[in-house]
Amino acid sequence: MSNAMEFVSNIKVGISIGNTLDSTDDSLPREADPSAFETAWHNPVITKQLVDTILNAGFQLIRIPVSWTGHMGPEPDFRIEKSWMDRVQEVVDYAYERKAYVILNLHHEDWNYPYYDNCEAVCRRMKAVWRQICGRFAEYDEHLIFEAQNEPRKVGTELEWNGGDEEGWEVVNTTNRAFLETVRSCGGHNPDRYVMLPGYGANCKAGIRHISVPEDDKRVIVSVHAYEPYEFALQIPGRKTWNHDTEEIDRLMRELKELYTDRGIPVIIGEFGAMNKDGNEDERAEWVKYYTDAAAAAGVPCVWWDNGLFEGKGELFGLFHRKDCSCVYPKVLGALVGRA
Repeated sequence: MSNAMEFVSNIKVGISIGNTLDSTDDSLPREADPSAFETAWHNPVITKQLVDTILNAGFQLIRIPVSWTGHMGPEPDFRIEKSWMDRVQEVVDYAYERKAYVILNLHHEDWNYPYYDNCEAVCRRMKAVWRQICGRFAEYDEHLIFEAQNEPRKVGTELEWNGGDEEGWEVVNTTNRAFLETVRSCGGHNPDRYVMLPGYGANCKAGIRHISVPEDDKRVIVSVHAYEPYEFALQIPGRKTWNHDTEEIDRLMRELKELYTDRGIPVIIGEFGAMNKDGNEDERAEWVKYYTDAAAAAGVPCVWWDNGLFEGKGELFGLFHRKDCSCVYPKVLGALVGRA
């Protein structure tokens, strides 16, 4: 068993605190107070109380999506604003100081589109940004995991969500390699840090078949996002009943096992979930139980996408209410942490 396989086996279930540090607002100057960005998508700032509530509920891992684009200066340095880096570190510490696992990434960036003519520019910025992140967190141990990027894809094209093409696969692998080389060249714990590499779009179908994983680095984890079956989990309006439709879940777990975990390459499903549709909590809880059981059988932990949304016409993946730290869907929570 590889080092990374052993490491990932310690993680049962995680949660993302989304739509917060990954929120963007092009109208704000990069020198603006971090809270202005953090609340731009109508969630309150992340508090230690929220993180404590999540960990006390039974999660071992917290994924912290972060957008860096609005907080960096011009090339070649792409200097990240100190106030933003300080705030990111503060939130990481809420979980890290509790000995929880933390995933820190690049999220909602507007510069890493996977085209050949953009590849060199992406690699330059990837190296500059991750060099700064590695420097700030150099002395953090294996509880802090770096995820290269989030769903790199050809935004606004017919290829955006269908698994990509050869150009997209190659460029994502190249930019992932720039990330990995940068992390390994930095000091502190970075040469031995566990890292996550996504494929094109972090896609759970065609994208997972084209991820380049170096054979000589035993601390690499494959990152996949999977909302399956799509019609129940993510599509709007889709359908509110699961109907025990297991085909896509079973296919995914079978492929992850054959492609990666059977070969000693660990996988984390860094985003999954089924949104609330007219109060279908019982259906969602049953789905979570089946999904996480199937993933566990393939040796894959799952990370719930909590974007703090409970009302409206958007993607209603909220689980914990950010203002009072209450759990809105206790049956879903129970299904998630029952394996922990």
